[in-house]
Amino acid sequence: MKYIIVGSSHFGYEAVETILEAQPDAEIHLYERGDKASFMSCGAQSYLEDIAKSADEVHYANEGSYTEQGINVHLNSDVVDVNPDEKTITVKTPDGEQEAGYDKLLLSPGGYAPVLNVPGNDLEHVYTFRGRDDAEDVKARMAEAKKVIVIGGGYIGVEVAEAYVRNGQEVTLIDAVDRFLPTYLDEEFYPTLTAEAKDKGLDFKGNEFVQEVKGEEGAVTGVITDKAEYEADTVIMAVGVKPDTSWLEGTLELDDNGFVVVNDYLETSAEDVYAGGDATLIPFIPTGKKACIGLATNARKQGVTAAKNALGEEVEMAGVNGTSGLAFFDLKFATTGLKNCNLDSYDGEVKSYYCEERVRPSFMRDGDITVEMKILYDAKTETILGAQFLSTEDITQAANVLSLAITAKMTLTDLAQADFFFQPGFSRPWHFLNVLAMRAQGQTYGSTKMLF
Repeated sequence: MKYIIVGSSHFGYEAVETILEAQPDAEIHLYERGDKASFMSCGAQSYLEDIAKSADEVHYANEGSYTEQGINVHLNSDVVDVNPDEKTITVKTPDGEQEAGYDKLLLSPGGYAPVLNVPGNDLEHVYTFRGRDDAEDVKARMAEAKKVIVIGGGYIGVEVAEAYVRNGQEVTLIDAVDRFLPTYLDEEFYPTLTAEAKDKGLDFKGNEFVQEVKGEEGAVTGVITDKAEYEADTVIMAVGVKPDTSWLEGTLELDDNGFVVVNDYLETSAEDVYAGGDATLIPFIPTGKKACIGLATNARKQGVTAAKNALGEEVEMAGVNGTSGLAFFDLKFATTGLKNCNLDSYDGEVKSYYCEERVRPSFMRDGDITVEMKILYDAKTETILGAQFLSTEDITQAANVLSLAITAKMTLTDLAQADFFFQPGFSRPWHFLNVLAMRAQGQTYGSTKMLF
């Protein structure tokens, strides 16, 4: 059996390893458009901040490790066409185009980082941030940049902005909406986020639409929005990710937004062709519908699922909750399930509750460390649908706990009475997760106050 896997990121990596484990003698060909395999974009911020000392460290596999396993690795090989009838792919290489046949084809088309359609978007020192090449360009620019503008206040934009601030640059973060990280944390958390940004020297400009990137002699000199003009010698556009699937139009079924349509087994509209990763939608447990959730964890699960089905098993893609976490300077936050930004996708009435609680008893004298938290639940059944957490303490594992609660369809009552350990150095007699559920139900016990 000959397996062709297109794309060496998270989906492709797991597909390779799953097939290899089941069929050690299988003929596996891995195609990668770039000159390096399996770059981990999730680790790019660590490279910008010199935690990872080189881009080579931010790979979970490379050409050598694949070759040692007997994988046929094809770098600098851009797959530009699929012929499902002939079961062949067309590959563009530095030596020209060639065809290759397959028995099973597993595609991870991935996504690309778009640039704003404004004058000056092609000036020197205007960058995007996706993949190894972008990471190396943005990293190299840190040695000379003085005034930096990051356009886009999502996950990627915030990571790049923080890295430049830590490197000593003057950084302005611009977004068309009124706050940054709006798809990860709801409005209640924004005062803490903005205070942290201001304290660390990151200037945020919300509700501003970029109109033009200014330049002189081919290099960027500033950014003009509908409200102001900002000087800059470096601009990073982090305005989202779009599925890189235009080359599949007319071959595979795509939806209106360009995502590859797959069934519960990750089969595409073509026989023996499977797909996963950022160019596909994934089952979202809180709503029971498919959603765009571009996370490495999801792509890994899809890689395993697609490979098992290609091997002849019948494995449905498991649902996910979109669980993720991030550090923002001295803050740590994590989120799972429904948030305000995707409430419209839920068929029912949703209630929520937000509060701030101590992490440990007051006698621990830990500086009164607290956790801000929010829980979302069905108004009728009190079934848990989502949660968010923010603190200077690393409380991010709470989102993993709540992700399990969502999957298990736990209610507020279940969480209020859940069995968590108590030890003063770690927690409270009533864990803050118990207290969150209690407060949402209007209960007042579980206090951290001392009575003497």
